[in-house]
Amino acid sequence: MPYEWLPTDPAPPAATAEPGTPAPLARLHLWPYRSLPRKGFVTFIGATCALILVPMLAVLGSPVLWGILPFFALAVAGMWAALSRSYRDGEIVEDLTLTRDSLTLTRHGPRGQRKDWQANPYWVTVHLHGTGGPVPNYLTLKGNGREVELGAFLSEEERVALRDELQTRLAHLR
Repeated sequence: MPYEWLPTDPAPPAATAEPGTPAPLARLHLWPYRSLPRKGFVTFIGATCALILVPMLAVLGSPVLWGILPFFALAVAGMWAALSRSYRDGEIVEDLTLTRDSLTLTRHGPRGQRKDWQANPYWVTVHLHGTGGPVPNYLTLKGNGREVELGAFLSEEERVALRDELQTRLAHLR
């Protein structure tokens, strides 16, 4: 699953903890699923170059090669640019920190965008909207007068499982 509950230290070292900051009871880290990892990206570009070069072997040594070569380079460069843009747009990370006093959600979006939301965990409710959201089983947290989405990039089943886990952790806290 593209999310994990990170282990929390019961007593963080005094040098790293800010004074008056309660230790987190739970930390959740979410990220979008990547079907093509970086190693696969390099392999895909290499295989594409090799497959495009095979038909070009027939024109090797002729002036036609110089007419086809710019289009080959343009096709590979376009594919490289499109996949790189996809990776940059998919650099989304959501961090949820749960303490006795606050629930904090930080979303690090593409191109350095950052959004923070904080509420009292006692009043936070977890909602799963089956329909009516941008995605099926749209998961939101509601509290402090706002409703924020959580894990819109997760699959439907993962959002349902995450809702159950969040409700359990919030219930234990109350």
